Amino acid sequence: MNRLKNLDYLIFIPYVILCAVGIVMVYSASANIGTQNGGSPLSYLVKQVAYVVMSFIIVMFMTAVNIDKLRNKSVLLFTWIVFIFALAGLLVFGKTVNGAAGWIPLGPINIQPAEFVKFYLIIQIAHSITSRSDDLMFSKREWCRVMVSIGFRALVLIVLIFLQPDLGGAAINFMIAFIMIMASGINWKYALGSIGGLVALVLFGIKFILIPISHTSFADSSYKIQRIIAFTDPFHHAQGAGQQLVNSYYAISNGGLFGVGLGNSIQKTGYLPEPNTDFIMSILTEELGAIAAVIVIGLVALIVARTILLGTRSKSQFQSLICYGIATYITIQTLFNIGGVVGLLPITGVTFPFVSYGGSSMLTLSLCLGLLLNISGRQRREREMTQLAVN
Repeated sequence: MNRLKNLDYLIFIPYVILCAVGIVMVYSASANIGTQNGGSPLSYLVKQVAYVVMSFIIVMFMTAVNIDKLRNKSVLLFTWIVFIFALAGLLVFGKTVNGAAGWIPLGPINIQPAEFVKFYLIIQIAHSITSRSDDLMFSKREWCRVMVSIGFRALVLIVLIFLQPDLGGAAINFMIAFIMIMASGINWKYALGSIGGLVALVLFGIKFILIPISHTSFADSSYKIQRIIAFTDPFHHAQGAGQQLVNSYYAISNGGLFGVGLGNSIQKTGYLPEPNTDFIMSILTEELGAIAAVIVIGLVALIVARTILLGTRSKSQFQSLICYGIATYITIQTLFNIGGVVGLLPITGVTFPFVSYGGSSMLTLSLCLGLLLNISGRQRREREMTQLAVN
């Protein structure tokens, strides 16, 4: 009862609405796919409902977790090692989907470790910065030494994700790390210099060491190259690489302000290859209209704005950094998805938060959302205790 009393409804209600919209749109967008694959039109719907139920359970569980227990050094180190083995193993044995070997098949579902790395990095970086915050205020040499220590774990995981190749996942994880470091209160000149140097070193290693060893090349990754070609001039390649983006344009154009009606999308009937994941917002706009799409994006923006507010209000640097990391995660993922479907960014295979079909994404987001509700509840209880003490 106390948890329900302290529940932050400015986060929880948008989350519930987005999940409900996701269930409806996943069913609408995927019914044809299930039938064409010789299965049931309800197959994706059943899985999405299961993911949402699991998401609710995780959210409620995370609201009761002792946040300080997440900072256990041994657990964080063990988790890092597990992720290294999992991501490295994927490069050899991973299931390839859309040009990236990033999935571990477990029966009827596929697990994507790169999604869970986002939550891990938020906790790890927040803990590392908080525990070494005093050192970050010393000389430039001391600062660089600390930053190498903090950034090493993150960079190893990001590089392994990059090599799958999952460029969208690597970029989101990198932005999470970058924004959290910049938000820690350190000297931004030192931060930009050190991070720039580390990135240059990593790219050098990928280009001249890792790629030659694996006998691969970015030029050989035809699926990724095609997506870049489609981004630069989709209509010129409308019968080939640009077909997905052009059909996304058609879907958005067909929808107008109010849509053609739920279930009446044309582009989901074989024209868009991933209507329930990458292009869910194209189908939503076509069926429900641009106004509905703006409302959905607005709900995500409300969660992000509330998350940033929680971060600024928190008296704990650890909790503040968690909030900033989660806000970055949701914001960048949303921008990548929307940017891809409207042609402002190359299509990266990134899902739209809470709406797209995908278990790994939904479960990772629910871990983050439960943690936000936990932090919000703690802040509310602290304000109540302060009020009682004053009275």
